[in-house]
Amino acid sequence: MTGLLEYDLGGGVRAFTAGRDVQLPCSVVQPHQTHSTVVAHVDRPGLTREELEGVDALVTELPDVAIGVRTADCIPVLLYDPVHRAIGAVHSGWRGTVNKISKKTVMEMCRLFGTHPEDIRAVIGPGIGYDSFQVGEEVSLTFKESGFPIDKIWSFRGARKEGSMEGGHHIDLKECVRFSLSECGVPLSNIRVSGIDTYTDDRFYSARREGISCGRNINAIMLI
Repeated sequence: MTGLLEYDLGGGVRAFTAGRDVQLPCSVVQPHQTHSTVVAHVDRPGLTREELEGVDALVTELPDVAIGVRTADCIPVLLYDPVHRAIGAVHSGWRGTVNKISKKTVMEMCRLFGTHPEDIRAVIGPGIGYDSFQVGEEVSLTFKESGFPIDKIWSFRGARKEGSMEGGHHIDLKECVRFSLSECGVPLSNIRVSGIDTYTDDRFYSARREGISCGRNINAIMLI
C-alpha cells in the first residue's frame, strides 16, 4: 500500500493525501501555514506560498485548481460543496483545532459561495491519533475551556512514562474537528474520519516521531 490516499466524495471532485515520498499527481496551491485561523479565497490559479503568507485554510470555486495543506501530525480537513461547486482545505494543528478553524472555513464558504453546511461532504485525513497525542496540562486545560465535549475528546491516563506516549493527558484532535464541523451544521453522516495515526504509520511524515524538520504530507482537493 502506497502513501497516496484517494477519497471518494462523489462526482465532480478529486481529493487525496500524498504521504512519504509520493509524487503529487497534480500541482497544488499551498499556503505558508503559521497555525493561524486565516482563511484565504483562491480566486486565480498559480497563487504562491509567498502570496498566501500566514494562511492555514484555502477555499475556491475554480475548477481544475487543486488547493491543499501540508501536515505532519496536524489534522487535514478537506471540504466539498457539490451543490454550489466549492471546496476547502484546512490545516488544523492543536491551536487551529482549539480555535475551530474548520468551522471558520465552512462559514467562509457560506459567505463567499452560498454554501449550506448541510450539503458539505468532509474528510478528516491522516493525523496524530488520540493514543499518540500526549499533551501537557496547560494544553489540556485550553481544550477544556473551549467548549468541546470533554468526556469525548480528553483523558488523563496516569503518570507519564518517559520516552513513550503512555500516561499523561491525551486529546483526540480528530474528534474535536468532527465536533466543530457538526457544530456549524455539517451532518455527522457527511464526515469521514481517517483512522490513520501519522505518529505510528511510517507511510506518512510525523513531526513528533521524526522531528520538526521532517517532510510534509500534502492533502489536496480539486473540482473537476
